[in-house]
Amino acid sequence: MIDLPLLARGKVRDVYEVDDEHLLLVASDRLSAYDVVLPTVIPDKGAVLTGLSRWWFAQLADVVPHHLVDGPLPAGADRPRSMLCRRLDMVQVECVARGYLTGGGLTDYRATGVVSGIALPPGLQDGSRLPAPLFTPSTKAPVGEHDEPLSYEQVVAQVGAELAAELRDVTLAIYRRGLEVAERAGILLADTKVELGHDSAGVLTLGDEVLTPDSSRFWPADGWSPGRAQPSFDKQYVRDWLAQSGWDKTAPGPELPQDVVERTRAKYVEAYERLTGSSFDSYLREG
Repeated sequence: MIDLPLLARGKVRDVYEVDDEHLLLVASDRLSAYDVVLPTVIPDKGAVLTGLSRWWFAQLADVVPHHLVDGPLPAGADRPRSMLCRRLDMVQVECVARGYLTGGGLTDYRATGVVSGIALPPGLQDGSRLPAPLFTPSTKAPVGEHDEPLSYEQVVAQVGAELAAELRDVTLAIYRRGLEVAERAGILLADTKVELGHDSAGVLTLGDEVLTPDSSRFWPADGWSPGRAQPSFDKQYVRDWLAQSGWDKTAPGPELPQDVVERTRAKYVEAYERLTGSSFDSYLREG
């Protein structure tokens, strides 16, 4: 049991106060879809998110500073799912990069030919590779509400031109590094969402999680075929089940069948092992 003040409970993470400079982030096994926290948990999901984030922070260290602190965890913390982090003043923009067209971007494209204010060429399909990676930000909605797309001009209006450019450039740099590393493991990084904030010195810093199956779409490269939904190593399998379940995307969500839970866990674990080249069971044992 963690004997620290609980500051916040998000869709997936619980945030505890350690001191004036540090927080403890604990990733639960909760799963959200369409901005709703589902009633069914995915066993070991929080450990996958934490282990992958730790690994990716190291891969991105020369791209952007991160909030992870290399030090002992507070008493009672479950190491495989806990991270000691520096406090950040988070930017209230959801920073998204897309290299392939799918999900909400595909929905907007089919309706208007535009994604986050960016006009795209005609004829693109589900899973099409974009001419170049795009910065497609959105709002940060509270738990239970939906994020809404933002154009770059709207981000400029919200945070100013200088910070907007920095958010765009850092997000795309993270995406490009993630794409490069994932491709070596036979995985395509379709898109990703990152959280950025300023540290006590005013330096833009990567926070929360990064390049996990919760924040990204990972596709097996050998199965990529535009024009249909792609097989994936993320929670798209749950989204697909929910889409055919008849759920109206409002809380509370439906309970997931056991086979969906087991296959989703397996996909998360496979993403961890293929990307890191390490055994997930070893991570659980060693933390």
